[in-house]
Amino acid sequence: MSITFVGGGNMASALIGGLLQQDYPVTQIRVVEISPESRDKIKHRFGVATATELEKGVAGCDIILLAVKPQQLFTVAEQLAPLLTSQLVISIAAGIRTLDLSRWLGGYSCIVRAMPNTPSLIRAGVTGLYALPAVAIQQKENVTNILSAVGSVLWVEQEALLDAVTAISGSGPAYVFYFIEAMQQAGVELGLSMEQARQLTLQTFLGAVQLANQSEEDVVILRSRVTSKGGTTERALQKMDQDDIKNAIVRAIHVAFKRAQQMGDELGSK
Repeated sequence: MSITFVGGGNMASALIGGLLQQDYPVTQIRVVEISPESRDKIKHRFGVATATELEKGVAGCDIILLAVKPQQLFTVAEQLAPLLTSQLVISIAAGIRTLDLSRWLGGYSCIVRAMPNTPSLIRAGVTGLYALPAVAIQQKENVTNILSAVGSVLWVEQEALLDAVTAISGSGPAYVFYFIEAMQQAGVELGLSMEQARQLTLQTFLGAVQLANQSEEDVVILRSRVTSKGGTTERALQKMDQDDIKNAIVRAIHVAFKRAQQMGDELGSK
């Protein structure tokens, strides 16, 4: 399957790199990018064919992956609409709903919407996926194979659930970095150097995530095993419960979910 990436930014580069690592034929990948600097960077880094114009870039391709900013997608879609025949269109533009994109593409309905997150840049991401009914099973399998190049994938049956995906995994790395900041700050305040606090914090997160991922037990059980009665962990968690930290995090994610819904309304209003 030949793939044309429209846009050559970080996420497109991550996907191309992941595909090539999986021995995807370099001759089956093209990139349409208007920036000479970005276009040359991708060409030299990956050896893929590049183009400046959509018509030349999508000619004869099977899959078109839209990797432009959400604010640019309306203009790109208007230019792309007359060039579509039977290609599968994948959009990774955050917030743009499939029905709005379909409308911009003149009623074209062979569309998949993807919501990757930033760890995809190191091929450790997770991507939420939703397909319009016109997308065939084999095409969905092709999408799974493409996005799996940068991490795991999760298909949802209702597009509205992609707002929840956005609130959990799309925004989620920032929540983790926020907690890491707090732990590093506490470490420095307790006398550690910044380098020491960083090493301890990052390795603790990495180890805890790997343990949770490899364990068949729920994280509630794993947490309880670290929490000795009368010990330091119990005292810290009691303080977090007293400050309502868990519920504050849950409320914050609900706010992110509502904002994702609002952004869908705003971005699709054209």
